[in-house]
Amino acid sequence: MMISLFDQFASPKLIGISLVFIALMVPLLFPNSFPRLTNNRFFTTQTWLINKFAGQLMTPLNIGGHKWALLFTSLMLYLISMNLLGLLPYTFTPTTQLSMNMGFAVPLWLATVIVGMLNQPTSSLGHLLPEGTPTLLIPVLVIIETISLFIRPLALGVRLTANLTAGHLLIQLISMAVLVLLPMMPTVAFLTSTILVMLTLLEVAVAMIQAYVFILLLSLYLQENI
Repeated sequence: MMISLFDQFASPKLIGISLVFIALMVPLLFPNSFPRLTNNRFFTTQTWLINKFAGQLMTPLNIGGHKWALLFTSLMLYLISMNLLGLLPYTFTPTTQLSMNMGFAVPLWLATVIVGMLNQPTSSLGHLLPEGTPTLLIPVLVIIETISLFIRPLALGVRLTANLTAGHLLIQLISMAVLVLLPMMPTVAFLTSTILVMLTLLEVAVAMIQAYVFILLLSLYLQENI
């Protein structure tokens, strides 16, 4: 049971070829469906949403932080694509792998810290000690704030991994319950399948929200150092 539950987090293969790679290449099989130079409602809506996201994300930042807009927007679109990819049949979610998420979180968090140390070292180090702290508490607070600073990338990676993993496991558990209940209690199985559909819709929302939260927290870390 445990092996079958967690098999969904392994990349399935067909004739030695990863099905995730095939899923990513499917849009290239229809090159004439969306001509690149022809505008339509889909691309207009997509451009509008990207511009709204970039504007909302960059509003709290000063001019020096606006150069990060392209990086943050591209990363959010990539994370949304990877999160939604795992909801397709015979694929898996790459962002359920903690190593991949940490590969995004650690370098970007470290980049914000380095930018802060280069641009405003006094203000960046000042975050480690709140103003008005009693003298006796200074060593303790410096240690606590330092630990909280270094735990930020871990929190970013674990949050994304845990939310997506929990949602996928819950979907698989409920779908297995539907298959078991269907021959014995069809009415209960129908009600359970209704819950499964609602949970799948919720997981689609979670896949997009978690990508947004990941980028939003990175922008907040950047805001402290710009």
